[in-house]
Amino acid sequence: MLAPTPASPDSVGMSKAALDRIDAHLKQRYIDSGRFPGTQLTIYRRGKIVHANSQGYADVERKVPVKDDTIYRIYSMTKPITSVAFMMLVEEGKVALDEPVAKYIPEWKNLGVFVAGTAPLFLTRPPVRPMLIVDLLRHTSGLTYGFQQRSNVDAAYRESKIGTVEKAGTLQSMIDDLAKIPLEFSPGEAWNYSVSTDVIGYLVGKISGMPFEQFLKQRIFEPLGMNDTDFHVPASKAQRLAACYSVEAGGALNFLAADRKPGLALQDDPATSSFLAPPDFISGGGGLCSTTADYLTFCRALLNGGELGGVRLLGPKTLKLMTSNHLPGGVDLPALSRSMFSEVAYNGVGFGLGFSVTLDPAKTLISGSVGEYAWGGAASTSFFIDPVEELIMIFMTQVMPSSAYPVRRELRTMVYSAITESNL
Repeated sequence: MLAPTPASPDSVGMSKAALDRIDAHLKQRYIDSGRFPGTQLTIYRRGKIVHANSQGYADVERKVPVKDDTIYRIYSMTKPITSVAFMMLVEEGKVALDEPVAKYIPEWKNLGVFVAGTAPLFLTRPPVRPMLIVDLLRHTSGLTYGFQQRSNVDAAYRESKIGTVEKAGTLQSMIDDLAKIPLEFSPGEAWNYSVSTDVIGYLVGKISGMPFEQFLKQRIFEPLGMNDTDFHVPASKAQRLAACYSVEAGGALNFLAADRKPGLALQDDPATSSFLAPPDFISGGGGLCSTTADYLTFCRALLNGGELGGVRLLGPKTLKLMTSNHLPGGVDLPALSRSMFSEVAYNGVGFGLGFSVTLDPAKTLISGSVGEYAWGGAASTSFFIDPVEELIMIFMTQVMPSSAYPVRRELRTMVYSAITESNL
């Protein structure tokens, strides 16, 4: 795929001084202070790369600097890719959003909703309505993540190692295990960040008739030239994999801790990482590794209405559907969320089919546009796409959890403040 042309910021209505200020902010606040090992930031506007900066280390212990081709664990930034893959099957008429999930996963036909008890002795009630495909894409399915540590249901997820960072089992074993655990709520009644997108990946494989990872490779990665995006890093590229760190002592992971001191502990050594071998569990919710350049290619295709360089993933109307708010009643996340965790802010933000969607920038208290869509990953990576301003931002680092620091809020504020010529 032809790489985008670099351009001076002022040629596309942005301030170079303001963009340079972001690099200085990241260096002073995060790298020099020991909060982040290194960072990579790319900003694209009106068809051009207007800012690209790498600083610090990809591997602190070995003093390997961040480079243009550094490979990152993108974790939940896998979700938009998986969602796009599924919507390709919707466009082909192979599945519909309003179909019951049990049509494709009959083991789930009698899933109940949690009332009381602990695994395996749960008391349940029937759901108000069946779980639909759309519930999986918008996280209103009643499924959860074990790290939420909020209920007896997510405790059962932890016991079965469902949705863990270090992947366990297979897609089929996950489906089988989930058939034994009740839903947290009746589908459509609430929003809860969950393993729903892993289930979507399972369905892509089942409906397409080819392994999920093969579908992504043949239908998205190879056509777009995303040659560094995969569920593992081959030996020939192993030296490019960044180290991953945790803000918790000993490299532990606690997604909900609120009081942390600056400092990093090695969480995943690139020399011994599980990402160096093909996994048994192919996680559509968080399993991919990628580069900034590859992820920019994917985002460019989305910003361009689903097509890039003659390769069309989706039609523009399908992409518009995906980036519209699908929360019941048209509400934002605070009105419907039971989740203890999200990769984006809540106020003024809805959820589409695989992305968060900005509904009201004033409620977010951050500059932005209605219709901006975004997401992030557990190791503090993030992206957003603003169709109004023809703008893409991609940020990469490797620090877990993503809730440790408000870097995403800071980046959005500073990127939007660099615009000198708005499209509005």
